[in-house]
Amino acid sequence: MASLSEWIEGARPRTLPNAVAPVVAGVGAAIALDAFSWWRSVLALLVSLSLIVGVNYANDYSDGIRGTDENRVGPLRLVGSKVAAPQAVLAAALVALGLAGVLGLVLVAVSGHWWLLGMGALCILGAWFYTGGKKPYGYYGFGEIAVFVFFGLAGVLGTVYVQAGRVSWPALACAIAVGCFSTAVLTANNLRDIPTDIESGKRTLATRLGDQGTRRLYLALIAVPYVLSGVLQFTTHSLAALTVLSAALLPQSVKAILGNATGRALIPALRDTGLAMLAWAVLAAVGLNL
Repeated sequence: MASLSEWIEGARPRTLPNAVAPVVAGVGAAIALDAFSWWRSVLALLVSLSLIVGVNYANDYSDGIRGTDENRVGPLRLVGSKVAAPQAVLAAALVALGLAGVLGLVLVAVSGHWWLLGMGALCILGAWFYTGGKKPYGYYGFGEIAVFVFFGLAGVLGTVYVQAGRVSWPALACAIAVGCFSTAVLTANNLRDIPTDIESGKRTLATRLGDQGTRRLYLALIAVPYVLSGVLQFTTHSLAALTVLSAALLPQSVKAILGNATGRALIPALRDTGLAMLAWAVLAAVGLNL
Protein backbone atom coordinates (compact mmCIF):
# COMPACT_ATOMS: atom_id res chain seq x y z
CA MET A 1 0.00 0.00 0.00
CA ALA A 2 1.31 3.42 -0.95
CA SER A 3 2.32 5.77 1.86
CA LEU A 4 0.84 9.24 2.28
CA SER A 5 3.98 10.82 0.82
CA GLU A 6 3.71 8.54 -2.22
CA TRP A 7 0.06 9.50 -2.73
CA ILE A 8 1.06 13.16 -2.55
CA GLU A 9 3.86 12.62 -5.05
CA GLY A 10 1.47 10.67 -7.25
CA ALA A 11 -0.81 13.71 -7.32
CA ARG A 12 2.15 15.56 -8.93
CA PRO A 13 2.24 18.71 -6.82
CA ARG A 14 4.64 20.34 -9.28
CA THR A 15 1.72 20.64 -11.71
CA LEU A 16 -0.36 22.69 -9.25
CA PRO A 17 0.80 26.04 -10.74
CA ASN A 18 -1.14 24.96 -13.86
CA ALA A 19 -4.29 25.05 -11.72
CA VAL A 20 -3.50 28.14 -9.62
CA ALA A 21 -2.18 30.46 -12.36
CA PRO A 22 -5.38 30.67 -14.45
CA VAL A 23 -7.47 31.53 -11.39
CA VAL A 24 -4.99 34.18 -10.23
CA ALA A 25 -4.92 35.78 -13.69
CA GLY A 26 -8.72 35.59 -13.87
CA VAL A 27 -9.06 37.24 -10.46
CA GLY A 28 -6.80 40.08 -11.63
CA ALA A 29 -8.96 40.60 -14.71
CA ALA A 30 -12.13 40.50 -12.59
CA ILE A 31 -10.76 43.13 -10.21
CA ALA A 32 -10.01 45.34 -13.22
CA LEU A 33 -13.71 45.02 -14.13
CA ASP A 34 -14.73 45.98 -10.55
CA ALA A 35 -16.35 42.56 -10.18
CA PHE A 36 -14.15 40.74 -7.66
CA SER A 37 -15.82 38.20 -5.36
CA TRP A 38 -13.46 36.46 -2.93
CA TRP A 39 -15.68 33.43 -2.30
CA ARG A 40 -16.35 32.83 -6.00
CA SER A 41 -12.61 33.09 -6.57
CA VAL A 42 -11.99 30.51 -3.84
CA LEU A 43 -14.58 28.18 -5.37
CA ALA A 44 -12.96 28.57 -8.80
CA LEU A 45 -9.56 27.76 -7.28
CA LEU A 46 -10.89 24.64 -5.55
CA VAL A 47 -12.50 23.47 -8.81
CA SER A 48 -9.23 23.98 -10.69
CA LEU A 49 -7.13 22.20 -8.04
CA SER A 50 -9.56 19.27 -7.84
CA LEU A 51 -9.55 18.98 -11.61
CA ILE A 52 -5.78 18.84 -11.96
CA VAL A 53 -5.37 16.33 -9.12
CA GLY A 54 -8.10 14.25 -10.73
CA VAL A 55 -6.49 14.32 -14.15
CA ASN A 56 -3.10 13.41 -12.64
CA TYR A 57 -4.51 10.36 -10.85
CA ALA A 58 -6.57 9.44 -13.92
CA ASN A 59 -3.43 9.58 -16.08
CA ASP A 60 -1.54 7.49 -13.54
CA TYR A 61 -4.29 4.87 -13.62
CA SER A 62 -4.81 4.78 -17.39
CA ASP A 63 -1.11 4.85 -18.32
CA GLY A 64 -0.34 2.34 -15.60
CA ILE A 65 -2.79 -0.33 -16.72
CA ARG A 66 -1.57 0.10 -20.32
CA GLY A 67 2.05 -0.37 -19.26
CA THR A 68 3.03 3.04 -20.59
CA ASP A 69 4.62 4.08 -17.28
CA GLU A 70 6.80 1.05 -16.66
CA ASN A 71 10.01 2.73 -17.87
CA ARG A 72 8.99 6.39 -17.47
CA VAL A 73 11.45 8.99 -16.22
CA GLY A 74 10.06 11.54 -13.79
CA PRO A 75 7.75 11.67 -10.76
CA LEU A 76 6.51 8.51 -9.08
CA ARG A 77 3.75 6.66 -10.92
CA LEU A 78 1.60 4.84 -8.40
CA VAL A 79 0.29 2.14 -10.73
CA GLY A 80 3.32 1.86 -12.98
CA SER A 81 5.66 1.38 -10.01
CA LYS A 82 3.14 -0.99 -8.38
CA VAL A 83 3.07 0.88 -5.06
CA ALA A 84 -0.72 1.26 -5.25
CA ALA A 85 -3.48 -0.91 -6.66
CA PRO A 86 -4.98 0.37 -9.94
CA GLN A 87 -8.48 0.42 -8.47
CA ALA A 88 -7.32 2.58 -5.56
CA VAL A 89 -5.79 5.13 -7.93
CA LEU A 90 -8.94 5.04 -10.07
CA ALA A 91 -11.02 5.72 -6.97
CA ALA A 92 -8.80 8.68 -6.06
CA ALA A 93 -9.21 10.07 -9.59
CA LEU A 94 -12.99 9.72 -9.49
CA VAL A 95 -13.22 11.35 -6.05
CA ALA A 96 -11.15 14.34 -7.20
CA LEU A 97 -13.05 14.74 -10.47
CA GLY A 98 -16.34 14.29 -8.62
CA LEU A 99 -15.36 17.01 -6.16
CA ALA A 100 -14.51 19.29 -9.08
CA GLY A 101 -17.95 18.58 -10.51
CA VAL A 102 -19.81 19.30 -7.26
CA LEU A 103 -17.88 22.51 -6.55
CA GLY A 104 -18.35 23.58 -10.15
CA LEU A 105 -22.09 23.00 -9.85
CA VAL A 106 -22.19 25.22 -6.77
CA LEU A 107 -20.24 27.92 -8.59
CA VAL A 108 -22.59 27.78 -11.57
CA ALA A 109 -25.65 27.87 -9.31
CA VAL A 110 -24.52 30.98 -7.44
CA SER A 111 -23.46 32.74 -10.64
CA GLY A 112 -26.73 31.90 -12.41
CA HIS A 113 -25.01 31.14 -15.73
CA TRP A 114 -26.25 27.58 -16.26
CA TRP A 115 -24.70 27.20 -19.70
CA LEU A 116 -21.37 26.95 -17.87
CA LEU A 117 -22.39 23.42 -16.87
CA GLY A 118 -21.55 22.38 -20.41
CA MET A 119 -18.06 23.82 -20.12
CA GLY A 120 -17.58 22.11 -16.77
CA ALA A 121 -18.69 18.77 -18.19
CA LEU A 122 -16.24 19.16 -21.07
CA CYS A 123 -13.42 19.86 -18.60
CA ILE A 124 -14.17 16.69 -16.62
CA LEU A 125 -14.54 14.55 -19.74
CA GLY A 126 -11.34 16.07 -21.11
CA ALA A 127 -9.54 15.15 -17.90
CA TRP A 128 -10.62 11.52 -18.14
CA PHE A 129 -10.22 10.89 -21.86
CA TYR A 130 -6.77 12.48 -22.02
CA THR A 131 -5.33 9.04 -21.35
CA GLY A 132 -8.52 7.11 -20.54
CA GLY A 133 -10.87 5.18 -22.80
CA LYS A 134 -10.12 3.08 -25.86
CA LYS A 135 -8.72 5.96 -27.90
CA PRO A 136 -7.30 8.59 -25.51
CA TYR A 137 -6.69 11.84 -27.36
CA GLY A 138 -3.42 12.38 -25.49
CA TYR A 139 -2.05 9.37 -27.36
CA TYR A 140 -2.80 11.00 -30.70
CA GLY A 141 -1.13 14.39 -30.27
CA PHE A 142 -4.06 16.47 -29.00
CA GLY A 143 -2.97 16.85 -25.38
CA GLU A 144 -1.41 20.27 -25.92
CA ILE A 145 -4.60 21.66 -27.44
CA ALA A 146 -6.64 20.37 -24.50
CA VAL A 147 -4.28 21.89 -21.93
CA PHE A 148 -4.37 25.25 -23.74
CA VAL A 149 -8.17 25.21 -23.77
CA PHE A 150 -8.87 23.84 -20.29
CA PHE A 151 -6.06 25.36 -18.21
CA GLY A 152 -5.80 28.51 -20.27
CA LEU A 153 -8.96 29.74 -21.93
CA ALA A 154 -11.51 27.97 -19.71
CA GLY A 155 -9.59 28.49 -16.47
CA VAL A 156 -9.01 32.23 -16.86
CA LEU A 157 -12.16 33.26 -18.71
CA GLY A 158 -14.35 31.04 -16.54
CA THR A 159 -12.95 32.66 -13.39
CA VAL A 160 -13.69 36.11 -14.79
CA TYR A 161 -17.14 35.24 -16.13
CA VAL A 162 -18.56 33.76 -12.90
CA GLN A 163 -17.70 37.06 -11.19
CA ALA A 164 -18.29 39.72 -13.86
CA GLY A 165 -20.81 38.03 -16.15
CA ARG A 166 -18.59 39.05 -19.07
CA VAL A 167 -14.99 38.90 -20.22
CA SER A 168 -12.58 41.57 -21.43
CA TRP A 169 -9.62 41.95 -23.75
CA PRO A 170 -7.12 41.78 -20.84
CA ALA A 171 -8.84 38.61 -19.63
CA LEU A 172 -8.50 37.04 -23.08
CA ALA A 173 -4.83 38.05 -23.29
CA CYS A 174 -4.20 36.51 -19.86
CA ALA A 175 -6.03 33.34 -20.91
CA ILE A 176 -3.85 32.97 -24.01
CA ALA A 177 -0.67 33.68 -22.04
CA VAL A 178 -1.45 31.21 -19.25
CA GLY A 179 -2.58 28.66 -21.82
CA CYS A 180 0.75 28.96 -23.64
CA PHE A 181 2.71 28.57 -20.40
CA SER A 182 0.65 25.55 -19.37
CA THR A 183 1.12 24.00 -22.80
CA ALA A 184 4.86 24.65 -22.53
CA VAL A 185 4.93 22.65 -19.29
CA LEU A 186 3.31 19.69 -21.06
CA THR A 187 5.62 20.15 -24.05
CA ALA A 188 8.70 19.93 -21.82
CA ASN A 189 7.21 16.86 -20.15
CA ASN A 190 6.54 15.15 -23.46
CA LEU A 191 9.98 16.13 -24.78
CA ARG A 192 11.50 14.26 -21.85
CA ASP A 193 9.30 11.23 -22.55
CA ILE A 194 9.82 10.97 -26.33
CA PRO A 195 11.94 7.75 -26.17
CA THR A 196 9.61 5.88 -23.81
CA ASP A 197 6.46 7.17 -25.54
CA ILE A 198 7.69 5.93 -28.92
CA GLU A 199 8.52 2.56 -27.37
CA SER A 200 5.05 2.25 -25.82
CA GLY A 201 3.22 3.47 -28.93
CA LYS A 202 2.09 6.78 -27.41
CA ARG A 203 2.02 9.27 -30.30
CA THR A 204 2.16 12.60 -28.51
CA LEU A 205 2.72 15.84 -30.40
CA ALA A 206 6.36 15.67 -29.27
CA THR A 207 6.89 12.28 -30.90
CA ARG A 208 5.35 13.67 -34.11
CA LEU A 209 7.43 16.86 -34.14
CA GLY A 210 10.61 15.13 -33.09
CA ASP A 211 13.20 16.31 -30.59
CA GLN A 212 14.24 19.57 -32.28
CA GLY A 213 10.73 20.49 -33.40
CA THR A 214 9.46 20.07 -29.84
CA ARG A 215 12.24 22.27 -28.49
CA ARG A 216 11.32 25.01 -30.96
CA LEU A 217 7.66 24.70 -29.98
CA TYR A 218 8.55 25.11 -26.31
CA LEU A 219 10.54 28.29 -26.98
CA ALA A 220 7.71 29.75 -29.07
CA LEU A 221 5.16 28.99 -26.34
CA ILE A 222 7.10 30.75 -23.58
CA ALA A 223 7.71 33.75 -25.84
CA VAL A 224 4.00 34.43 -26.49
CA PRO A 225 3.13 35.58 -22.93
CA TYR A 226 5.84 38.25 -23.04
CA VAL A 227 4.66 39.50 -26.41
CA LEU A 228 1.20 39.80 -24.88
CA SER A 229 2.72 41.63 -21.90
CA GLY A 230 3.84 44.38 -24.26
CA VAL A 231 0.48 44.49 -26.01
CA LEU A 232 -1.35 44.76 -22.68
CA GLN A 233 0.98 47.51 -21.54
CA PHE A 234 0.10 49.72 -24.50
CA THR A 235 -3.60 48.87 -24.76
CA THR A 236 -4.67 48.99 -21.12
CA HIS A 237 -2.48 51.87 -19.87
CA SER A 238 -1.64 49.71 -16.87
CA LEU A 239 1.65 48.33 -15.57
CA ALA A 240 1.18 44.97 -17.29
CA ALA A 241 4.85 45.10 -18.27
CA LEU A 242 5.60 43.99 -14.70
CA THR A 243 5.04 40.46 -15.98
CA VAL A 244 8.43 40.48 -17.71
CA LEU A 245 9.98 40.06 -14.25
CA SER A 246 8.75 36.44 -14.31
CA ALA A 247 11.24 35.73 -17.11
CA ALA A 248 13.96 35.69 -14.45
CA LEU A 249 12.73 32.18 -13.57
CA LEU A 250 13.32 30.79 -17.06
CA PRO A 251 17.10 30.90 -17.82
CA GLN A 252 17.81 27.38 -16.53
CA SER A 253 14.84 26.00 -18.41
CA VAL A 254 15.82 27.71 -21.66
CA LYS A 255 19.41 26.54 -21.17
CA ALA A 256 18.24 22.94 -20.81
CA ILE A 257 16.06 23.19 -23.92
CA LEU A 258 18.74 24.86 -26.06
CA GLY A 259 21.44 22.59 -24.64
CA ASN A 260 19.62 19.46 -25.86
CA ALA A 261 19.17 18.16 -22.32
CA THR A 262 17.30 14.85 -22.09
CA GLY A 263 15.72 12.61 -19.46
CA ARG A 264 15.98 13.78 -15.87
CA ALA A 265 17.96 16.84 -16.93
CA LEU A 266 14.68 18.24 -18.30
CA ILE A 267 12.78 17.93 -15.01
CA PRO A 268 13.89 21.41 -13.81
CA ALA A 269 12.44 22.83 -17.04
CA LEU A 270 9.00 21.60 -16.01
CA ARG A 271 9.38 23.11 -12.55
CA ASP A 272 10.72 26.47 -13.70
CA THR A 273 8.16 26.86 -16.47
CA GLY A 274 5.34 26.25 -14.01
CA LEU A 275 6.79 28.76 -11.54
CA ALA A 276 7.28 31.34 -14.30
CA MET A 277 3.64 30.85 -15.30
CA LEU A 278 2.47 31.42 -11.74
CA ALA A 279 4.69 34.47 -11.36
CA TRP A 280 3.44 35.88 -14.67
CA ALA A 281 -0.17 35.44 -13.52
CA VAL A 282 0.46 37.14 -10.16
CA LEU A 283 2.30 40.05 -11.78
CA ALA A 284 -0.42 40.38 -14.43
CA ALA A 285 -3.09 40.51 -11.72
CA VAL A 286 -1.17 43.26 -9.96
CA GLY A 287 -0.13 45.14 -13.08
CA LEU A 288 -3.60 45.29 -14.61
CA ASN A 289 -4.83 47.11 -11.53
CA LEU A 290 -2.05 49.70 -11.27
